[in-house]
Amino acid sequence: MDVVSLSKARDLARNMGLDLVLVSDRAVPPVVRIMNFGKLQYEQKKSLKAQRKNQATQKLKEVKFHVNIDKHDYETKLKHALDFLEKGCKLKITLALRGREMAHQELAFQLMDQVMEALAPYADADGKPKMLGRNISVNFAPRPAGSKKKGAKKEVETEKDDADEVVADEVETENGAPVEE
Repeated sequence: MDVVSLSKARDLARNMGLDLVLVSDRAVPPVVRIMNFGKLQYEQKKSLKAQRKNQATQKLKEVKFHVNIDKHDYETKLKHALDFLEKGCKLKITLALRGREMAHQELAFQLMDQVMEALAPYADADGKPKMLGRNISVNFAPRPAGSKKKGAKKEVETEKDDADEVVADEVETENGAPVEE
């Protein structure tokens, strides 16, 4: 607009029912604007809230194992871990040693290596498993959606097929009669 005196600018703002807001104090003469200051603050807060909403926050999920875990429990926990990774969460795998299990730490590290190998196509480990007190832990960061290792899905599917065959063989031997398919 125009260059006006401070007193005239105040009178204009007062007559309009608006506020006189300083835009730039370093300019000569200083730049002010007649506007609703409350509305400006509201819009700024709203835009900050929208920015925070769009920010991706990383969640850390934890899956705990024990040395003497059953095969089915192992597979279930591994499936939960894969679900967390697919959702984009960071993952912490913890293997807790109880009582006399501390004497056989090599078994714990073997199980941890097995878990790391199973999760390798889906996530990157943040180093080697570390012993902290009675727990061995390692963190995983999910891979971006398109960068999974080739053949990862096929490996999981073939393992499931092999497991089904084993169950079918057991049914045949228990009943004594072959299963018709």
